[in-house]
Amino acid sequence: MFNQHSVKIALGLFGALALNSLVAAADFKLSSPTIKPESTLGADQVFSGFGCTGNNISPELVWANAPEGTKSFALTVYDPDAPTGSGWWHWVVYNLPATTNKLAAGVGTADGKKLPAGSLQGRTDFGAPGFGGACPPVGDKPHRYIFTLHALKTEKIEVPSDATAALIGYMINANRIGQASFTAYYGR
Repeated sequence: MFNQHSVKIALGLFGALALNSLVAAADFKLSSPTIKPESTLGADQVFSGFGCTGNNISPELVWANAPEGTKSFALTVYDPDAPTGSGWWHWVVYNLPATTNKLAAGVGTADGKKLPAGSLQGRTDFGAPGFGGACPPVGDKPHRYIFTLHALKTEKIEVPSDATAALIGYMINANRIGQASFTAYYGR
């Protein structure tokens, strides 16, 4: 049977493991040379259409210190402030190989040909795959654009080719072992 001393040792080991996991998760970072956290998006990351006149170019993204056991990544760009009742998905990329640690600017084209081999893009709320830049309603408060990289415990997410961002998000959440994110803003 367990005595008080063995329980304390077990709890201490569990606490140390939990702390190590938290520290490792805290080291997982996503950044962009193009977009500083809490900054305003530039014209390159603004949509071209719906009354917006940006360049609709996906930003360069870089990450480091993925959690141990990462077998692939997924990337989401989400605006929780869109007046839809459910926010707005601007970009969904999944099945990024675990060996990937950056995406160059401009890889978010609808055809996905510039993405790492095996990577796929989900349909955004613009109705098509690929990066869709910021385009909040005129006069609305600046919206938040949350760039999140998800470390996954599976090499591939299996979803239909026309899967919604919500379905892909469900699969991301079911397989996530860590995440890193930053937020930028845009209003007009």
